[in-house]
Amino acid sequence: MTRPPLPPFAAETAAQKVRAAEDAWNRRDPETVALAYSPDSRWRNRDEFFAGREAIVAFLTRKWAKELDYRLIKEPWAFGGDRIAVRFAYEWHDASGQWWRSYGNENWEFAADGTMAVRHASINDLAIAEAERLYHWPLGPRPADHPGLSDLGL
Repeated sequence: MTRPPLPPFAAETAAQKVRAAEDAWNRRDPETVALAYSPDSRWRNRDEFFAGREAIVAFLTRKWAKELDYRLIKEPWAFGGDRIAVRFAYEWHDASGQWWRSYGNENWEFAADGTMAVRHASINDLAIAEAERLYHWPLGPRPADHPGLSDLGL
């Protein structure tokens, strides 16, 4: 089974891959999200290093238990061959009600079948007031007419 679009990436197919990842992460279903990664996918997320779908599911389960009302926007930054660089920002609140906007960059490398083999993510968190939130769509994928990162000045 393949996960199109497949490498090598062009501008259009890189943008499709990024939007598909954004939509999947906004659904917050760790088991489904993990299927987009190769069985032995290697990750660095902040200061965590791990590999394999089972570890991805465990990581995402922990993440979304902590990062409540999570909403994400991703944007392609660069692409070439089997790699895509992405910038992103997501909003969430913790159990105390404090809202956060987390900014970051990801470097992705894909296997020939279109699954992601390597993911490196660098992320910074900024505490925001609820009134500063920019993402107000219902939980789930971002509506097609909602502004992206560049449109929002992020």
